[in-house]
Amino acid sequence: MPEASTVTSDGTVLLSVHVQPGARHTAVAGFHGDAVKLRVAAPAEAGRANDAVRHLVASVLGARPADIVIVSGATSRRKRLALHNVPPTTVAAWLATLPTP
Repeated sequence: MPEASTVTSDGTVLLSVHVQPGARHTAVAGFHGDAVKLRVAAPAEAGRANDAVRHLVASVLGARPADIVIVSGATSRRKRLALHNVPPTTVAAWLATLPTP
């Protein structure tokens, strides 16, 4: 399994994602290199795709969208998310369910 996440000293999980905006369906597609590939139907304009990314990740991890913060790559397909109030074990278990390339 690729190393898509790391845990900081304060317990915040950092997750690398590769986003495909304007997709037909919003879904988690597996891995893209060392990042989780996310497809979102929202277009990459006015932050709509970023909001869709936050909502998608929050829904699959059982978190609130407010707990998902884009810390880098807001205007790029490659993003780094900080997952606050999400246990690292929950993220690891979810990543283990994704198909590997």
